[in-house]
Amino acid sequence: MTANLRKKLFIIEDDANILYSLRAKFSLDGFQTEVDTGIDEIERILNRIRIFNPDYIILDLILPKVDGFELLAKLKADQQIFKIPVFIFTNLSDEDSKVRGKKLGTDYYFIKNDFTLDEFVDKVKKIIQNRSRQ
Repeated sequence: MTANLRKKLFIIEDDANILYSLRAKFSLDGFQTEVDTGIDEIERILNRIRIFNPDYIILDLILPKVDGFELLAKLKADQQIFKIPVFIFTNLSDEDSKVRGKKLGTDYYFIKNDFTLDEFVDKVKKIIQNRSRQ
């Protein structure tokens, strides 16, 4: 296991199959993971992120009780956590959603239908490895 893979990852996803598959795949590669299903209010999720202090966040935009765009906006406005890179992983494939995500400060925008979970995990790991080299 390389040192640059021993990162902390916070995953916010309401689909249990996707959530726990991502957690398992990243954990096998040495990531420390924390998860949230998006059923808490935004401030509680932000508090969990502050406490865990992840290196990266994976965020679904379509959540049961939280607007993912609003969560992204509050995350990027928070002085303690705004620098944490965010990977959007969503079914929202329209151009307006992509533009809105970028304007709110997401670092990467991935559409679920474009990737298998393994492909997405590999892509995220490659991005993290490249960022670690900089």
